[in-house]
Amino acid sequence: MDYFPVFTQLHNKPVLVIGGGEVACRKVDLLLRAGAAITLISPRLHPALQKLASQQKLRWLAESYQPGSLGGYYQVWTTTDDRELNKRIFRDAQQKKIWVNAVDDPAHCDFITPSMIDRSPIQVAISSGGASPVLVRYLREKLETQLAQNLSLLADFAGKQRNRLKLHYDTVDKRRHFWEQFFRLPQVENAQSVEVLEAAFVQLLAQNNQATGTVCVVETGTDVEMLTLKALRLMQQAEMVLYTDEASQAGFIDLCRRDADREACSEENLLQKADALLSQAVRVCILVRKGRTSASLSAFCQQHKGEVLPSL
Repeated sequence: MDYFPVFTQLHNKPVLVIGGGEVACRKVDLLLRAGAAITLISPRLHPALQKLASQQKLRWLAESYQPGSLGGYYQVWTTTDDRELNKRIFRDAQQKKIWVNAVDDPAHCDFITPSMIDRSPIQVAISSGGASPVLVRYLREKLETQLAQNLSLLADFAGKQRNRLKLHYDTVDKRRHFWEQFFRLPQVENAQSVEVLEAAFVQLLAQNNQATGTVCVVETGTDVEMLTLKALRLMQQAEMVLYTDEASQAGFIDLCRRDADREACSEENLLQKADALLSQAVRVCILVRKGRTSASLSAFCQQHKGEVLPSL
């Protein structure tokens, strides 16, 4: 991992932008959306930036960069095409322990900006670490077609119901199970209004579903791309992942839900371990190597209304 992905809170934080051209325009636009308090240093300004300065949406210092310019800022963005200046700003910022981004100059960046899909408060960020911007753009286009336009509505509604849901479900696992059911309801997936979401929410609460244990067996081959979509979905829902061979199954284990517990288990002990987990209402995913699903494991899965999902 060359870069650690992180979302940073910039609301009302002092941010310095050095440079006043078209590149600065793009960065200033994003920073304003994030609520940053922007100071811009440049002898000259692009007309769009002049307009923002006249509207007091940013503070403009009509001067060239000096080492003393960096005092008191949370972040520094240099948008010039002068590599020597970028290097000097980077060095000065390092001494003051200030994060700096030199646009299109990764060697002089403490952080880089990803390609973004904005369904605020839902945000998706994609980066290649500067290796292939065109590939990142391609991936972003694909994801844009897959992510529903009503995600903002769903996220805003869910955020407002968190305390309300705590009155009905006393554990994180129960609340998680409720939301997993809620977001998969057809009326929720297609909702365009708060009223539709509220009706679905109340109806699901009235059912008073109790969390129950579930089990699925996913056969792993040599290629994670041969997993079915259903297998991936169940792997993402599981709270406990049991696997039999970490060396060959590492890639499959990584595709399971990140906060799920994981445990290596011998094939002989799988049934005993899985049965104990189901009695505790845990959702279990068992990873076994392709062709190694025993008759007893298949019968156990069928008994508990689970599925065996072979690798393609």
